[in-house]
Amino acid sequence: MRKKIVAGNWKMNKTLPEAKSLLAEIDSYIQSNSSKCEVIVGIPFVYLENAKVNHKNLKVFSEDISEHKSGAYTGEVSAEMLKSVNVDGSIIGHSERRQYHKETDEQIGAKIKIALEYGLTPIFCNGEILEERKAGRHFDVVKKQTEVALFGLTAEEISKVIIAYEPVWAIGTGETATPEQAQEIHAHIRSLIADKYGKEVADSISILYGGSVKPSNAKEIFSKPDVDGGLIGGAALNINDFSALINTYSEI
Repeated sequence: MRKKIVAGNWKMNKTLPEAKSLLAEIDSYIQSNSSKCEVIVGIPFVYLENAKVNHKNLKVFSEDISEHKSGAYTGEVSAEMLKSVNVDGSIIGHSERRQYHKETDEQIGAKIKIALEYGLTPIFCNGEILEERKAGRHFDVVKKQTEVALFGLTAEEISKVIIAYEPVWAIGTGETATPEQAQEIHAHIRSLIADKYGKEVADSISILYGGSVKPSNAKEIFSKPDVDGGLIGGAALNINDFSALINTYSEI
C-alpha cells in the first residue's frame, strides 16, 4: 500500500525563530497524535542545519536542489551539501521555479537524478497553467513534463520518487481543482507510469495534489483513489491548519 503524505512547502517565509517554533510544534503534534500519514516539511535552505526533529514520520526537505554536483555555481546548493545536514529529500520542479527561474523539464530531470544518486527523496512537481487548462491541453502538458523529467529513470529509481500535481492556476489564487479534476489528472499520471514501468510500479508511487488545499476541502480531495495526500503552501505556515490537514487521514 503506497504512502499517504502531507507535505508543507514554506516557500520564502519565516524568520529563524519562527521556523524553529513551527517545526517544533509540528514535531510535537505528531508525537502526541496518532498520525496515519507521513509528514514532510520543505523549508528554506538557511534553516536546514537547524531543522532537528524527533519523530520518524516527520521528514525535512529542501525547497530546491542543484543539478550540479559541485563547482562554480554561485548561490546553488548541492545534493552532497543537503545530505551533509541530514536532509531527507527535496522539492523539485515547483511551478514557481519553472515560472521565475525558467527551469526546464530537462533540468528538473537532472535534479531528480542527482537527488536519487545521493539518497535523497525527490518530490517531482508538474502541472498546467490556466491557458493550457482552458485550451484543453492539460493532459498533454502533464504527459510531456512527466516523460521528460522521469522516464530516463529505472523502475527502481522512479519507485522512490513522490509526484505532486499542481494545477498552477489554483496556487495562491483561492481557486481549487474539483476533487474530480484532481482524480482525473492523478489517474492520468499513474497510467503514464504504468504504460512505461508496469502497474505494480505505478501503484507504488504516491501522487500528491498541490493547489490551495485547506482543512475545509482536504477530506474530499484526499479521499479520491489516486490522490495520496497534498503538497501544501499557505496552510502549512501555521500549526492549526497544518495539523488539521495531517489529521484528515484519521477521518478517511
